[in-house]
Amino acid sequence: MEFIDSWVSSSADSLVKELVKKNKSNLLGNRILGYTTRKQVIQVLHDLRSLILPGIFESEPANNDTIEAVLAQSIPKVAYDLCTIIKSVLYYECQKASVPEECLRRAERITVKVLEGLPAVREVLDMDIRAAYEGDPAAKSFEEIILSYPCFEAISIFRIAHLIGSLGVPIIPRIMTEYAHKNTGIDIHPGAQIGNSFFIDHGTGVVIGETCVIGNNVKLYQGVTLGAKSFPLDESGNPVKGIKRHPNIEDNVIIYSGATLLGNITIGHHSIIGGNVWLTESVKPYSKVFNSQPAPVIKSS
Repeated sequence: MEFIDSWVSSSADSLVKELVKKNKSNLLGNRILGYTTRKQVIQVLHDLRSLILPGIFESEPANNDTIEAVLAQSIPKVAYDLCTIIKSVLYYECQKASVPEECLRRAERITVKVLEGLPAVREVLDMDIRAAYEGDPAAKSFEEIILSYPCFEAISIFRIAHLIGSLGVPIIPRIMTEYAHKNTGIDIHPGAQIGNSFFIDHGTGVVIGETCVIGNNVKLYQGVTLGAKSFPLDESGNPVKGIKRHPNIEDNVIIYSGATLLGNITIGHHSIIGGNVWLTESVKPYSKVFNSQPAPVIKSS
Protein backbone atom coordinates (compact mmCIF):
# COMPACT_ATOMS: atom_id res chain seq x y z
CA MET A 1 0.00 0.00 0.00
CA GLU A 2 3.03 2.30 -0.26
CA PHE A 3 1.80 3.84 -3.51
CA ILE A 4 -1.61 4.62 -2.00
CA ASP A 5 0.00 6.05 1.13
CA SER A 6 2.19 8.27 -1.03
CA TRP A 7 -0.75 9.45 -3.13
CA VAL A 8 -2.89 10.23 -0.05
CA SER A 9 -0.12 12.32 1.51
CA SER A 10 0.66 14.24 -1.69
CA SER A 11 -2.64 14.53 -3.59
CA ALA A 12 -5.68 13.88 -1.40
CA ASP A 13 -5.96 17.52 -0.27
CA SER A 14 -6.05 18.79 -3.85
CA LEU A 15 -8.73 16.22 -4.72
CA VAL A 16 -10.83 17.38 -1.78
CA LYS A 17 -10.60 21.00 -2.97
CA GLU A 18 -11.52 20.01 -6.53
CA LEU A 19 -14.55 17.98 -5.43
CA VAL A 20 -15.77 20.83 -3.22
CA LYS A 21 -15.36 23.22 -6.15
CA LYS A 22 -17.35 20.95 -8.49
CA ASN A 23 -20.08 20.49 -5.91
CA LYS A 24 -20.52 24.26 -5.61
CA SER A 25 -20.59 24.81 -9.37
CA ASN A 26 -22.79 21.94 -10.55
CA LEU A 27 -26.53 22.17 -11.23
CA LEU A 28 -27.36 21.57 -7.54
CA GLY A 29 -24.87 24.02 -6.10
CA ASN A 30 -25.01 23.62 -2.34
CA ARG A 31 -28.73 22.81 -2.23
CA ILE A 32 -28.21 19.14 -1.45
CA LEU A 33 -26.04 19.95 1.58
CA GLY A 34 -28.04 19.88 4.78
CA TYR A 35 -30.69 17.61 3.28
CA THR A 36 -31.77 14.50 5.02
CA THR A 37 -30.11 11.29 3.92
CA ARG A 38 -31.91 8.48 2.17
CA LYS A 39 -31.06 6.23 5.10
CA GLN A 40 -32.81 8.58 7.53
CA VAL A 41 -35.97 8.65 5.39
CA ILE A 42 -36.08 4.86 5.14
CA GLN A 43 -35.64 4.54 8.90
CA VAL A 44 -38.53 6.92 9.53
CA LEU A 45 -40.61 4.97 7.00
CA HIS A 46 -39.82 1.78 8.89
CA ASP A 47 -40.86 3.44 12.16
CA LEU A 48 -44.13 4.76 10.69
CA ARG A 49 -45.00 1.30 9.39
CA SER A 50 -44.26 -0.05 12.86
CA LEU A 51 -46.78 2.37 14.36
CA ILE A 52 -49.43 1.24 11.89
CA LEU A 53 -48.66 -2.46 12.29
CA PRO A 54 -46.94 -2.81 15.67
CA GLY A 55 -45.05 -6.01 16.22
CA ILE A 56 -44.60 -6.72 12.51
CA PHE A 57 -41.43 -4.79 11.70
CA GLU A 58 -39.67 -4.72 15.06
CA SER A 59 -37.05 -7.25 16.04
CA GLU A 60 -39.31 -8.44 18.85
CA PRO A 61 -43.02 -9.15 18.24
CA ALA A 62 -45.62 -7.24 20.23
CA ASN A 63 -48.77 -8.73 21.71
CA ASN A 64 -52.01 -7.46 23.20
CA ASP A 65 -50.35 -7.01 26.57
CA THR A 66 -47.41 -4.94 25.31
CA ILE A 67 -48.77 -3.08 22.27
CA GLU A 68 -49.86 0.02 24.16
CA ALA A 69 -46.49 0.39 25.86
CA VAL A 70 -44.63 -0.19 22.59
CA LEU A 71 -46.62 2.52 20.83
CA ALA A 72 -46.36 4.99 23.70
CA GLN A 73 -42.59 4.57 23.75
CA SER A 74 -42.20 4.82 19.96
CA ILE A 75 -44.37 7.82 19.06
CA PRO A 76 -42.20 10.62 20.58
CA LYS A 77 -39.08 9.43 18.76
CA VAL A 78 -40.92 8.98 15.46
CA ALA A 79 -42.43 12.46 15.79
CA TYR A 80 -39.02 14.04 16.38
CA ASP A 81 -37.30 12.13 13.57
CA LEU A 82 -40.10 12.79 11.07
CA CYS A 83 -40.15 16.50 11.88
CA THR A 84 -36.37 16.67 11.47
CA ILE A 85 -36.37 15.22 7.96
CA ILE A 86 -39.36 17.33 6.89
CA LYS A 87 -37.60 20.48 8.11
CA SER A 88 -34.50 19.49 6.17
CA VAL A 89 -36.32 19.23 2.83
CA LEU A 90 -38.24 22.46 3.45
CA TYR A 91 -35.08 24.39 4.36
CA TYR A 92 -34.33 26.06 1.02
CA GLU A 93 -37.99 26.81 0.40
CA CYS A 94 -38.14 28.45 3.80
CA GLN A 95 -35.03 30.54 3.17
CA LYS A 96 -37.00 32.33 0.44
CA ALA A 97 -40.03 32.90 2.68
CA SER A 98 -40.71 36.28 4.25
CA VAL A 99 -40.79 34.62 7.68
CA PRO A 100 -38.42 31.59 7.52
CA GLU A 101 -39.11 30.57 11.11
CA GLU A 102 -42.83 30.28 10.43
CA CYS A 103 -42.11 28.24 7.32
CA LEU A 104 -40.03 25.80 9.34
CA ARG A 105 -42.71 25.60 12.03
CA ARG A 106 -44.94 24.30 9.26
CA ALA A 107 -42.89 21.09 9.45
CA GLU A 108 -44.09 20.59 13.00
CA ARG A 109 -47.74 20.98 12.00
CA ILE A 110 -47.25 18.61 9.07
CA THR A 111 -45.64 16.06 11.38
CA VAL A 112 -48.67 16.11 13.68
CA LYS A 113 -51.06 15.73 10.72
CA VAL A 114 -49.08 12.73 9.43
CA LEU A 115 -49.15 11.01 12.81
CA GLU A 116 -52.84 11.76 13.33
CA GLY A 117 -53.53 10.36 9.87
CA LEU A 118 -52.02 6.94 10.61
CA PRO A 119 -55.22 5.35 12.01
CA ALA A 120 -57.02 6.16 8.75
CA VAL A 121 -54.12 4.65 6.79
CA ARG A 122 -54.40 1.48 8.87
CA GLU A 123 -58.13 1.32 8.18
CA VAL A 124 -57.56 1.44 4.41
CA LEU A 125 -54.72 -1.09 4.64
CA ASP A 126 -57.06 -3.52 6.39
CA MET A 127 -59.31 -3.29 3.32
CA ASP A 128 -56.30 -3.84 1.05
CA ILE A 129 -55.33 -6.94 3.05
CA ARG A 130 -58.84 -8.35 2.76
CA ALA A 131 -58.88 -7.62 -0.98
CA ALA A 132 -55.65 -9.59 -1.37
CA TYR A 133 -57.02 -12.48 0.68
CA GLU A 134 -60.27 -12.62 -1.27
CA GLY A 135 -58.57 -12.02 -4.62
CA ASP A 136 -55.87 -14.68 -4.38
CA PRO A 137 -56.86 -18.33 -3.82
CA ALA A 138 -53.24 -19.04 -2.83
CA ALA A 139 -53.48 -16.75 0.20
CA LYS A 140 -54.01 -18.84 3.32
CA SER A 141 -54.23 -16.05 5.93
CA PHE A 142 -54.10 -12.31 6.50
CA GLU A 143 -50.77 -12.80 8.27
CA GLU A 144 -49.28 -14.38 5.15
CA ILE A 145 -50.22 -11.33 3.11
CA ILE A 146 -48.82 -8.85 5.62
CA LEU A 147 -45.56 -10.71 6.14
CA SER A 148 -44.75 -11.97 2.65
CA TYR A 149 -46.70 -10.31 -0.17
CA PRO A 150 -44.71 -7.72 -2.15
CA CYS A 151 -47.91 -5.94 -3.11
CA PHE A 152 -48.69 -5.24 0.54
CA GLU A 153 -45.22 -3.84 1.13
CA ALA A 154 -45.54 -1.56 -1.89
CA ILE A 155 -49.10 -0.47 -1.13
CA SER A 156 -48.48 0.17 2.57
CA ILE A 157 -45.45 2.31 1.76
CA PHE A 158 -47.42 4.13 -0.93
CA ARG A 159 -50.24 4.93 1.50
CA ILE A 160 -47.79 6.52 3.95
CA ALA A 161 -45.89 8.37 1.22
CA HIS A 162 -49.12 9.66 -0.32
CA LEU A 163 -50.27 11.01 3.05
CA ILE A 164 -46.98 12.88 3.50
CA GLY A 165 -46.96 14.17 -0.09
CA SER A 166 -50.57 15.38 0.17
CA LEU A 167 -49.42 17.73 2.94
CA GLY A 168 -46.95 19.46 0.63
CA VAL A 169 -43.75 17.67 1.60
CA PRO A 170 -41.31 17.27 -1.33
CA ILE A 171 -38.73 14.54 -2.00
CA ILE A 172 -39.43 12.35 1.05
CA PRO A 173 -42.50 10.61 -0.44
CA ARG A 174 -40.59 9.77 -3.62
CA ILE A 175 -37.68 8.30 -1.66
CA MET A 176 -40.16 6.08 0.16
CA THR A 177 -41.95 4.76 -2.92
CA GLU A 178 -38.70 4.22 -4.80
CA TYR A 179 -37.49 2.19 -1.83
CA ALA A 180 -40.61 0.05 -2.26
CA HIS A 181 -39.92 -0.11 -6.01
CA LYS A 182 -36.42 -1.39 -5.35
CA ASN A 183 -37.66 -4.05 -2.93
CA THR A 184 -40.74 -5.25 -4.81
CA GLY A 185 -40.48 -4.27 -8.47
CA ILE A 186 -43.74 -2.31 -8.05
CA ASP A 187 -43.43 1.36 -9.02
CA ILE A 188 -46.23 3.52 -7.59
CA HIS A 189 -45.77 7.29 -7.70
CA PRO A 190 -46.77 8.83 -4.34
CA GLY A 191 -48.93 11.38 -6.15
CA ALA A 192 -51.33 8.75 -7.51
CA GLN A 193 -54.79 8.56 -5.97
CA ILE A 194 -55.81 5.00 -5.09
CA GLY A 195 -59.09 3.94 -3.49
CA ASN A 196 -59.61 1.20 -0.95
CA SER A 197 -59.51 -2.59 -1.40
CA PHE A 198 -56.62 -2.36 -3.88
CA PHE A 199 -54.76 -5.53 -4.85
CA ILE A 200 -51.80 -6.19 -7.13
CA ASP A 201 -51.39 -9.92 -7.77
CA HIS A 202 -47.73 -11.00 -8.13
CA GLY A 203 -46.80 -7.38 -8.78
CA THR A 204 -43.45 -7.41 -10.56
CA GLY A 205 -43.18 -4.72 -13.23
CA VAL A 206 -46.32 -2.76 -12.32
CA VAL A 207 -46.04 0.99 -12.99
CA ILE A 208 -48.61 3.51 -11.72
CA GLY A 209 -47.99 7.11 -12.75
CA GLU A 210 -48.23 10.31 -10.77
CA THR A 211 -51.65 11.51 -11.96
CA CYS A 212 -53.41 8.13 -11.99
CA VAL A 213 -56.76 8.02 -10.26
CA ILE A 214 -57.79 4.51 -9.23
CA GLY A 215 -61.16 3.72 -7.67
CA ASN A 216 -62.22 1.12 -5.14
CA ASN A 217 -61.88 -2.65 -5.48
CA VAL A 218 -59.42 -2.56 -8.39
CA LYS A 219 -57.17 -5.52 -9.13
CA LEU A 220 -53.99 -5.43 -11.22
CA TYR A 221 -51.72 -8.25 -12.30
CA GLN A 222 -47.98 -8.20 -12.93
CA GLY A 223 -46.53 -6.07 -15.70
CA VAL A 224 -49.40 -3.57 -15.91
CA THR A 225 -48.42 -0.04 -16.90
CA LEU A 226 -50.67 2.93 -16.18
CA GLY A 227 -48.52 5.52 -17.88
CA ALA A 228 -48.39 8.72 -19.91
CA LYS A 229 -48.79 8.63 -23.68
CA SER A 230 -47.02 11.93 -24.25
CA PHE A 231 -46.50 15.25 -22.54
CA PRO A 232 -46.35 18.82 -23.86
CA LEU A 233 -43.20 20.92 -23.76
CA ASP A 234 -42.93 24.58 -22.79
CA GLU A 235 -41.33 27.27 -24.95
CA SER A 236 -37.90 26.19 -23.69
CA GLY A 237 -38.45 22.57 -24.63
CA ASN A 238 -38.89 21.35 -21.06
CA PRO A 239 -41.75 19.04 -20.00
CA VAL A 240 -44.76 20.88 -18.57
CA LYS A 241 -45.16 19.74 -14.96
CA GLY A 242 -48.31 19.05 -12.98
CA ILE A 243 -50.75 18.27 -15.79
CA LYS A 244 -53.08 15.28 -15.89
CA ARG A 245 -51.48 12.63 -18.11
CA HIS A 246 -52.27 9.19 -16.67
CA PRO A 247 -55.33 6.91 -16.73
CA ASN A 248 -58.42 6.97 -14.54
CA ILE A 249 -59.51 3.52 -13.41
CA GLU A 250 -63.04 3.38 -12.03
CA ASP A 251 -64.36 0.98 -9.39
CA ASN A 252 -64.32 -2.82 -9.72
CA VAL A 253 -61.92 -3.00 -12.67
CA ILE A 254 -59.55 -5.91 -13.35
CA ILE A 255 -56.45 -5.38 -15.51
CA TYR A 256 -54.55 -8.50 -16.48
CA SER A 257 -50.82 -9.01 -16.88
CA GLY A 258 -48.80 -7.04 -19.38
CA ALA A 259 -51.55 -4.54 -20.25
CA THR A 260 -50.38 -1.02 -21.09
CA LEU A 261 -52.82 1.87 -20.61
CA LEU A 262 -51.52 5.29 -21.61
CA GLY A 263 -52.74 8.85 -21.33
CA ASN A 264 -55.62 10.65 -19.68
CA ILE A 265 -58.19 7.96 -20.48
CA THR A 266 -60.96 6.47 -18.36
CA ILE A 267 -61.64 2.79 -17.85
CA GLY A 268 -65.29 2.49 -16.90
CA HIS A 269 -66.34 0.65 -13.78
CA HIS A 270 -66.70 -3.15 -13.80
CA SER A 271 -64.52 -3.43 -16.91
CA ILE A 272 -61.97 -6.14 -17.64
CA ILE A 273 -58.79 -5.37 -19.58
CA GLY A 274 -57.11 -8.48 -20.95
CA GLY A 275 -53.45 -9.41 -20.89
CA ASN A 276 -50.99 -7.58 -23.17
CA VAL A 277 -53.61 -5.08 -24.35
CA TRP A 278 -52.29 -1.73 -25.59
CA LEU A 279 -54.94 0.91 -24.85
CA THR A 280 -54.88 4.66 -25.46
CA GLU A 281 -58.61 5.43 -25.51
CA SER A 282 -61.37 5.34 -22.92
CA VAL A 283 -63.79 2.44 -22.56
CA LYS A 284 -67.32 2.44 -21.18
CA PRO A 285 -68.39 0.68 -17.97
CA TYR A 286 -68.79 -3.11 -18.14
CA SER A 287 -66.43 -3.34 -21.13
CA LYS A 288 -64.22 -6.32 -21.92
CA VAL A 289 -61.10 -5.44 -23.86
CA PHE A 290 -58.82 -8.15 -25.22
CA ASN A 291 -56.56 -8.93 -28.16
CA SER A 292 -57.58 -11.34 -30.89
CA GLN A 293 -56.03 -14.65 -30.00
CA PRO A 294 -53.87 -16.33 -32.65
CA ALA A 295 -54.49 -20.03 -33.07
CA PRO A 296 -51.73 -22.07 -31.39
CA VAL A 297 -49.68 -24.50 -33.42
CA ILE A 298 -49.09 -27.82 -31.67
CA LYS A 299 -46.63 -30.27 -33.13
CA SER A 300 -46.36 -33.79 -31.90
CA SER A 301 -42.87 -35.17 -31.35
